[in-house]
Amino acid sequence: MKLHLEKNHAEYAGRDMDFFKQQEQKLKRQKLDEGGSFQQQNTAGVQVFFEVSLEIAKEQKPHTIGETLIKPCTLLIVEGIFGKAAAPKVEQVSLSNNTVQHRIHDMSEDIKLQVISEMKEAPFGLFAFQNDESTDVSSCSQLLSFVRYVKGNDIKEEFLFSTTLETTTTADDIMQKMVQFFDAEGIPWENVRGVCTDGAPSILGSKLGFQTKVKSLASQAKGNHCMIHRYALSCKTFPQPLQEILETVTKIVNFIKAGALNSRLFKEMCKDMSAEHEALLYYTAVRWLSKGNVLSRFFELREEVKHFLDIRGKHELLQHCEAGQWNEQLAYLADIFEQQNQLNLKLHGRGNTIIHFQDNLRGFIAKVQNWQRKVNKGNISMFERLSEFHDNSEKELDSLLKANILEHLESLEMELLRYFPDLDDIETKIVRNPFSSNVGVDTIPEAIQDEFLDLQNDSFAKDAFEEKSLTEFWVGLRGYPNICKMAMRVLLPFASTYLCESGFSALLNIKNKQRNRLQVEDDIRCSLSVTKPRISKLVQNLQAQRSH
Repeated sequence: MKLHLEKNHAEYAGRDMDFFKQQEQKLKRQKLDEGGSFQQQNTAGVQVFFEVSLEIAKEQKPHTIGETLIKPCTLLIVEGIFGKAAAPKVEQVSLSNNTVQHRIHDMSEDIKLQVISEMKEAPFGLFAFQNDESTDVSSCSQLLSFVRYVKGNDIKEEFLFSTTLETTTTADDIMQKMVQFFDAEGIPWENVRGVCTDGAPSILGSKLGFQTKVKSLASQAKGNHCMIHRYALSCKTFPQPLQEILETVTKIVNFIKAGALNSRLFKEMCKDMSAEHEALLYYTAVRWLSKGNVLSRFFELREEVKHFLDIRGKHELLQHCEAGQWNEQLAYLADIFEQQNQLNLKLHGRGNTIIHFQDNLRGFIAKVQNWQRKVNKGNISMFERLSEFHDNSEKELDSLLKANILEHLESLEMELLRYFPDLDDIETKIVRNPFSSNVGVDTIPEAIQDEFLDLQNDSFAKDAFEEKSLTEFWVGLRGYPNICKMAMRVLLPFASTYLCESGFSALLNIKNKQRNRLQVEDDIRCSLSVTKPRISKLVQNLQAQRSH
């Protein structure tokens, strides 16, 4: 080698070892193209690889779309605008199926590292999580978990992990997956302050349920049954006459929607009658908003429905629609379910604390009580459809209909109070407004009474309470550690499994019939995570590859 160096590369013969090591490093950062010459790695190109792959994951698209659609379209745009001379630069971008999959995996791992690090570095190290499982298109049971912890000056919600339950879906199976993840990532169980799940017996069981197993490892964890699920359960009770109305509506909708011919004929008839809508909506029991939407649409098309049933000879269904008080009862059901759906929608969304849920539920219970007082006096103005129908008919409110409405409202109030008995606990009152005159020091645990009195008389804290959101106020109140810890027991636990439910909607898009063997954790983390991957750091650790 020395002879080769002196004979063929005489100009480098006198260089020291450091020079050759620098050349070696430079060579490693280069890549050989088809012509045999060296081309410097295009860092910007690698950055694009990651950013496009991230967009593919966020939009929940197949990995192959990069090579089959995005890259060809980009080439057409570049050649059309900048000419063919610019096309080779686009050709260098690698968007093959395997490349996109690897990029998504790298970004998913980076996001997970950031989330785990933020959880461990959170003030007091406290966090809460929510879990739920559902069966995907390939009959695999997927477990999703989201976490909530303090980050910076506020509380952050983030995707934690997804995994497959290979066989059964008992509390032991779910707990085993949780323990495996916590142990692998070094997450301490004693820092758990809340766990929110659905209402399955295997989850809420007092002896062998999942929440009980979590509390055995995290003694200060607060278990919570999803409040949206509880609210949906509380709204299921009806007097028999109203229940029969709902069942009849379902039968009529199924008759019209189940057959393709009936659907087409009904659509054309609605067009001819200049109806506002052209189709009815299917009732789906598992969709919490479905009942109200079906009833509202049916009420708006009730005349068209009657005409269609008459044409098709379905007189046994038609006679239900023409019975006395049918329209009034249908109008009431459409109105009351619209009110219930409005509350349901208020409970959806990210960042909602237990206080937000309790405030909305207390407000709805108060409205139900007020509606009972009004109906007792013959006032139905709060039910828009029923009131309008009643005004047009110029009849007095039927006593039987009034009795049915009152019976339903009374049972609704009782069910809401049964499912939500703890809407006014003392800790929640303190956290909602520690400066309220309704919060007495004698209701505070003795160990933190002095600290609480200092807080109540802190003028700067009062100003911050008025200027900041509730979570920002308590997170920033580091000078009162014991009160803050109590506040975190209220603010950190999830009140619903909304994030898991929205995650399952994303799962349906990501893992469909065409991608039924996909391992979804990396894609779903990149799609649902708030934390952004550190692409610049990943670029530094990756050598660019040419398109396959």
